[in-house]
Amino acid sequence: MSKLFRALDKVKIVYDIAEKVMMFICKLLLIADILVTCYIVIGRYISFIPAPVWGEQVVLTLMVYMAVLSATLAIRSNAHIRMTCFDRYLPKKMVMVLDIISDLLVMALGYVMLVHGWTAAIKLGARGFYDSLPWLSRFWMYLPVPVAGAGMIIFELEQIYQHIKAFFIKEEKEVAA
Repeated sequence: MSKLFRALDKVKIVYDIAEKVMMFICKLLLIADILVTCYIVIGRYISFIPAPVWGEQVVLTLMVYMAVLSATLAIRSNAHIRMTCFDRYLPKKMVMVLDIISDLLVMALGYVMLVHGWTAAIKLGARGFYDSLPWLSRFWMYLPVPVAGAGMIIFELEQIYQHIKAFFIKEEKEVAA
């Protein structure tokens, strides 16, 4: 069984690359958000610099992208909010099983976000445009939901694998002892 896990561990580099790409995108979005916000504020208080009409919608869209992408990163690093107050009172194996069930439910949410988010992006996004940017489709406002759903599925697969691996590797160590 450990040979199988060693072979599957080689896929970890793909998850590492995906995490670095998402982190880099989040950093770019944060920088863009700060720059646009500064431009809006400067445009409001300095008379010879016009305040952009499109600024607030762009800032809000960038914030949505950052929020949902960083939520997927929290899944990867196991930093998302969860209830663990009973974990120390329950048997270890039961906690592992409950963690797997929790991960499966979060993966199901990711699937719903991917499928229905993509449908919303296509249907609702095609209906309109930003008020202040009439050339830009609202598709881009709805796109972060399916992107985050895909990221959640990818990183939840890794979490489920890690839980299953811990379940079997620990048993092998107990049997060897």
